[in-house]
Amino acid sequence: MLDNDCVKILSSKLTFWDKLTEEQKNLFCRYTSPAVYEKGENIHGSTGNCTGGILIKSGCVRTYMLSDEGKEITLYRLYPGDICMLSASCVIKAITFDVFIDAEEKSEVFIINSKIFSEISEKNIYVENFALNIAAERFSDVIWAMQQILFMSFDKRLAIFLSDEAAKTGSSTINLTHEQIAKYMGSAREVVSRMLKYFASEGIVELYRGGIKIVDMEKLIEIAE
Repeated sequence: MLDNDCVKILSSKLTFWDKLTEEQKNLFCRYTSPAVYEKGENIHGSTGNCTGGILIKSGCVRTYMLSDEGKEITLYRLYPGDICMLSASCVIKAITFDVFIDAEEKSEVFIINSKIFSEISEKNIYVENFALNIAAERFSDVIWAMQQILFMSFDKRLAIFLSDEAAKTGSSTINLTHEQIAKYMGSAREVVSRMLKYFASEGIVELYRGGIKIVDMEKLIEIAE
């Protein structure tokens, strides 16, 4: 049985909670496991197993796709209160592609057992609808990432990335290397470095070893729009 803190989170985040029987509530509680992941640690995807539903309690996790050549494309990030169902392909059979999920910083999560989720969703339409709705929201994020890669100019993509990072951290200083940014954006380091040098020449950013400082957010947002 989970502690009261976990039960409180499940009942507040799983919108179908009041549609469950007492037995189903007990099953969810019994088969939901708390876990802590350190920065950079893999949560889902490295073993090929179906992890189950992932509910973020604290921290931040990144979902990405990985090519055979090792090239990464960030699809979206998840923050406290968010839920990921793309890690539960055994629950939602329509998910036929693999994603990887890593902790971007030390993160606490609850992992809902995939077998139990699947069994209850087969008997309870509210659970099934919840899983499909969450998956649809995440697919929207995936499509947005694909639109950026396929149809946006790189300067706009980079401006969006930098402004999003600044908003996430609440700081104009972004402590990421050019190599890390390229990995997150699914691009080449040389391309990122070239565009950052251009931004620096326009007085939009300042570059330093291991990071970037945004000095003209207004111009950056103008490019992003």
